[in-house]
Amino acid sequence: MSEEAGQMMMVYDDPSDQRSLSLDDTSSTEESPDETRLSLETTNDAIPYIGQRFATHDAAYEFYSEFAKRCGFSIRRHRTEGKDGVGKGLTRRYFVCHRAGNTPIKTSNENKPQRNRKSSRCGCQAYLRISKTTELGAPEWRVTGFANHHNHELLEPNQVRFLPAYRTISDTDKSRILMFAKTGISVQQMMRLMELEKCVEPGYLPFTEKDVRNLLQSFRKVDPEDESIDLLRMCRNIKDKDPNFRFEFTLDSNNRLENIAWSYASSIQSYEIFGDAVVFDTTHRLTAFDMPLGIWVGMNNYGMPCFFGCVLLREENLRSFSWALKAFLGFMNGKAPQTILTDQNMCLKEAIAMEMPTTKHALCIWLIVAKFPSWFNAVLGERYNEWKAEFYRLYNLEAIEDFELGWRDMVNSFGLHTNRHIANLYALRLLWALPYLRSHFFAGMTTTGQSKSINAFIQRFLSAQTRLAHFVEQVAVAVDFKDQAGEQQTMQQNLQNICLKTGAPMESHAATILTPFAFSKLQEQLVLAAHYASFQMEDGFLVRHHTKLEGGRKVYWVPREGIISCSCHQYEFSGILCRHALRVLSTGNCFQIPERYLPLRWRRISIPSTKLLNSTPGDHAERVQLLQSMVSTLITESAKSGERLDIATEQVSILLSRIREQPVSSQGMRDISSIHRNL
Repeated sequence: MSEEAGQMMMVYDDPSDQRSLSLDDTSSTEESPDETRLSLETTNDAIPYIGQRFATHDAAYEFYSEFAKRCGFSIRRHRTEGKDGVGKGLTRRYFVCHRAGNTPIKTSNENKPQRNRKSSRCGCQAYLRISKTTELGAPEWRVTGFANHHNHELLEPNQVRFLPAYRTISDTDKSRILMFAKTGISVQQMMRLMELEKCVEPGYLPFTEKDVRNLLQSFRKVDPEDESIDLLRMCRNIKDKDPNFRFEFTLDSNNRLENIAWSYASSIQSYEIFGDAVVFDTTHRLTAFDMPLGIWVGMNNYGMPCFFGCVLLREENLRSFSWALKAFLGFMNGKAPQTILTDQNMCLKEAIAMEMPTTKHALCIWLIVAKFPSWFNAVLGERYNEWKAEFYRLYNLEAIEDFELGWRDMVNSFGLHTNRHIANLYALRLLWALPYLRSHFFAGMTTTGQSKSINAFIQRFLSAQTRLAHFVEQVAVAVDFKDQAGEQQTMQQNLQNICLKTGAPMESHAATILTPFAFSKLQEQLVLAAHYASFQMEDGFLVRHHTKLEGGRKVYWVPREGIISCSCHQYEFSGILCRHALRVLSTGNCFQIPERYLPLRWRRISIPSTKLLNSTPGDHAERVQLLQSMVSTLITESAKSGERLDIATEQVSILLSRIREQPVSSQGMRDISSIHRNL
């Protein structure tokens, strides 16, 4: 090849740059350091300049990369001139801003789903050009062109670290992540552990959750199509054994698994009573298969999370979410929840409006708060914890007016007028701030304590390296384990001696009907009610704290019909009467809470013994579960007096003696072993 041909040879690291960016000698003149205007001031002298020398082109790249990081952008290799071993060899290299060039045109493939991702490229002309010279004998590289003029905003130090060029996972961290994955913990838990190990603030690791998921995905060596076939086979096997197990799925045009949703018999039964308020958490992925995972959960009458269903989706779009919600409603016989809590996702929001038009949609507060460290830690510095405490205070307010005034004061106090996250939170306040949600029932799932409990419950279903085909079984085991643990906690709650604090007949009456969890919530309101004064008005009652001279809540009471309501909407929000309504009932000589205000979902529910007697011999597991419920009820009733306890102890001893006289079948022994393994 001729020398001229060697000089003209150009190689582009990104082919799309060939048509979108031109940095030849005619468009980039030699510049001196004095003529080079920096887009961002820097306090150190490590600034590229014309004539600067480097031993290798890699050294020049590293230098320019460090400079870019300090300034707020990243770089990439653009093109080379010449080629090693041909003519003069490699003679020139160009490094450009990561936003140089224009969006490359992708060729569409009908058989492959396209990811609609927005390109960050905007034609930025910032660059560094180096040329090889042998003037001093040994070859070296000199800077022959430099421009630092950007047509886009540069990132702050706390933001630039999230650019892909600066996100790295060291070999040591890779080994640690793989070790964590084998234990079955979630990616979120891995991140928290590594933050603690490295003593860094949340969100300050040199890599993100997405990077960890990509790493785990690269180590997966199973065939997706085989996994899908195994998963469907597994679901059909479970359906054969348990006709009440329900699942739905869709296949794409190539007959490959696209979406799948399922629910268990116990979950459908729980939903009948506790499906009024539901959390649909879609923020997780089944890491080993890289599929978005959605989990439906609720809260039972003992204040413990209960599982309703699961869904795996190929894509997170309107079509997929609509299908998932339709499948869920099908499992639950068309019964939609009163309220549903989700993450902030526009496609999911639209799907809920379409498929559950009568359901109130709100955002999970714990999913919002989880993002606070990355949003506000660096911005607020030492005042972060002070701001967070103020946010929670505003979140829990009762009155909309108080929230609006408090939010304005908070923004002023912390200087957050231009913060985009604060602006976004305020724009969405109707979906997460409690003052705007108190007229809707959420079963207490918006409180910090209960949200942590639900989040911990969901983590049980996440396994970093599980095989897809085994996931349905693993969830079933986790649900069964949680059901049994819940039974034990229920028994412990029922055995606790309930301490009456007010001596009011309403309190003792409610204690016999409500679960200990629900009664404790009502008791709090009864104690507070004693501190309030009520004034009869023409259209109801005005109730306010005895230390206040103004304000208060309006309570409307119709004694003959047993109807009472308060402007604070506490009952509508939690299913527990508020202190204002209880004060009016007390001053009106009402000695029992009206029946309608002791809702079934908060009562001590016992399964009728006829259901157990009518069970068929085949459904052994269900009969064991019903027996556990009966034993729980027996303990609850027996613990109410010494005489009851004596009778129960005597009769159970006789019953145990009779049972031990009966033969034990081999099937029964296998069932016992299975129960113990799951405990």
